[in-house]
Amino acid sequence: MESGAGKHWTEEEVKALLSVWSEKNIRKQLHGTLRNKGIFIYIAKRLQELGVCRDWKQCRAKYKNLKYEYRTVKYAHNSGDVTKTMKFFHDLDAILRYEPVTQLTAEENGRCSATERQLNTSPTTESTQ
Repeated sequence: MESGAGKHWTEEEVKALLSVWSEKNIRKQLHGTLRNKGIFIYIAKRLQELGVCRDWKQCRAKYKNLKYEYRTVKYAHNSGDVTKTMKFFHDLDAILRYEPVTQLTAEENGRCSATERQLNTSPTTESTQ
C-alpha cells in the first residue's frame, strides 16, 4: 500500500484506528505524553495486524486531526451551534470525553458502585411499597 502524507484514510482505516485508540492502555499512554513516537509505532503495528498499512507518522497525524476536529465540533455544540458535525463524533466523544484517563477510572468505579447500590436497593424499595 502506498504510504504518503496525502493518501486519504478510508472509513475502515479510521474505524480500525479508533478501535485501537479506544483501548484503555493506549488512551492512558497518549494522554499527557509529549514524546509519543513509541506509542504511535505500536499503534501502527496493531493497525497492520488489522490489515491497515500506515506508518507511525500517518497514525499520529490522523490522531491529531481527528482530535482537533472533534474539539472544534464539541466547542460549537457547547456554544449552541448544533449544525457543525463530523463523521466519527460519537466514537471520539466516547474516547475523549473523560480525559484525563486517571479520572475516568475513578469515575467508572464510582458509577459502577452507585449503579450496583441502586440495583441492590431498588427491589427492596419496590417490595416495601
